[in-house]
Amino acid sequence: MATEHDECIGSVKGQLAKLFEVSFKVTVPNEPDVEPLVAACNGKFGDYQCNNAMGLWSKIKGKSTQFRGPPAVGEAIKNNLPTSEMIESCSVAGPGFVNIVLSKNWMAKSIQKMLVEGIDKWAPLMPVKTAVVDFSSPNIAKEMHVGHLRSTIIGDTLARMLEFSKVKVLRRNHVGDWGTQFGMLIEFLFEKFQNFEYATETAIGDLQAFYKASKQRFDADPAFKKRAQQAVVCLQGGEDKYRRAWAQIREISRNEFHKVYQRLGVHLEEKGDSFYNPYIPGVVESLTKQGLVEESKGARVIFIEGINKPLIVVKSDGGFNYASTDLAALWYRLNEEKAQWIIYLTDVGQQQHFDMFFKAAKRAGWLPPGDSSYPKASHVGFGLVLGEDGKRFRTRNTEVVRLVDLLDEAKSRSKAALIERGKGEEWTEEEIESTAEAVGYGAVVTVLKFMDFGYRATPLFICCMLMLESVQSSGGLKGTLVLGHKDERDLGLHLLQFAEVVEEACTNLLPNVLCDYLYNLSEIFSKFYSNPECKVIGSDMETSRLLLCEATAVVMRKCFDLLGITPIYKI
Repeated sequence: MATEHDECIGSVKGQLAKLFEVSFKVTVPNEPDVEPLVAACNGKFGDYQCNNAMGLWSKIKGKSTQFRGPPAVGEAIKNNLPTSEMIESCSVAGPGFVNIVLSKNWMAKSIQKMLVEGIDKWAPLMPVKTAVVDFSSPNIAKEMHVGHLRSTIIGDTLARMLEFSKVKVLRRNHVGDWGTQFGMLIEFLFEKFQNFEYATETAIGDLQAFYKASKQRFDADPAFKKRAQQAVVCLQGGEDKYRRAWAQIREISRNEFHKVYQRLGVHLEEKGDSFYNPYIPGVVESLTKQGLVEESKGARVIFIEGINKPLIVVKSDGGFNYASTDLAALWYRLNEEKAQWIIYLTDVGQQQHFDMFFKAAKRAGWLPPGDSSYPKASHVGFGLVLGEDGKRFRTRNTEVVRLVDLLDEAKSRSKAALIERGKGEEWTEEEIESTAEAVGYGAVVTVLKFMDFGYRATPLFICCMLMLESVQSSGGLKGTLVLGHKDERDLGLHLLQFAEVVEEACTNLLPNVLCDYLYNLSEIFSKFYSNPECKVIGSDMETSRLLLCEATAVVMRKCFDLLGITPIYKI
């Protein structure tokens, strides 16, 4: 019975690698488990290149061998390749590089088959079944601001790409919903609202202002500070009144977060600090029994080789911290959720923290020593968002721009621009609203994801989608795709490389690789479409070129979907 992975074709690079594996077994039968080094090349010598000859020569020289250098090894690899409809021609260049030119007929058939069976057939094959993507992760009672945007949209893209690759993704929103600050917030809530359970986001107003006001009161009033500290004890002790107040604050925050996630089209499942808190004592006890936890200056710590400060897992006052919570969360994800890959999205300022706690997990035997085998944990760091003072953006001491306000302003400006251009008279209100959302929200996301291209990316994407929409058939095209012109073949080759690009982006946790691919696809399509020799409508090759346009539209739409961008088809 075929498995889900068997039904996927995988990448062109992967299919070629299987052919080279067969060749290696004949060429160097005494060198088992040689991993094919296949890569796309610039087209001067071919479409793909196998670069194993030099490495194999270094292994077999000095032994009894028929070869006299890497070029001879390359020739043998080429000659021992099994016959395949994929390959039009092979050649050997330099020190044994085996160059492959793909068959135009096979390329055309593969693209046309995708149109019949769907883009999911081109999903890459990943080595894991279950992954956790930990992203966004705002703090309860604090507004989401522009600093949360990168974690949210990059994490969502990684989750989408892994899901497309048939990986079960647990999208985790590890919110900060537990800790000493809640005593301060609860006590302030009691002061402001006699019937606190009726306090809504409307009554409380700006969450960030509420947090700052409670913090100012905590710092300035010793009596309030004492009550707040006692409130923490009551909360952690499970007293009903304090638990209900805590739940009320969390619910108000969730409602605010939901407004942002709804606008961005992002789905997450919340499992915050409070969820993992009950697991901390057991995890610390287990690490202690293993001899990893030691006493240092009144705290309990894990020393990490090569780092001059320890990882504190229990503070000197007996309380837990980020490290203890993160270790408990990692333990839970590995043992309860059976995740094989745990991916964290934060700014680079937290790089050392993740490095230390990953190494602690390796010392405990939770993770293998290296980074090439599974299960494994990975940190995806992105640049810090800085305030006007050039320092790290922090909600507690900065007048922040609320993320929901930023998104609403982007939509508002887009809508105003559409109406200014007379679309209010031509389009329905629903079309105005949906286009304003797509352009406005998309502009915020696109600028962050396509920073290397500046503002050139968005107009190019819009032009391509409009061109594709203008030539889309009403469905049911009958005919055969032919890649006769060079521009047709270039476009077809780029379409076929979609699977390996997604695979590379997932494997290396670099969604910008998919951004680059989409931008290049737009340029290659524009070159094809604007070439008079490749005229689509009214030419002898109309059906074939319509099929190629349709395939381009399918791949572009999937790229947009994976990047969390809503395409528009009229402007």
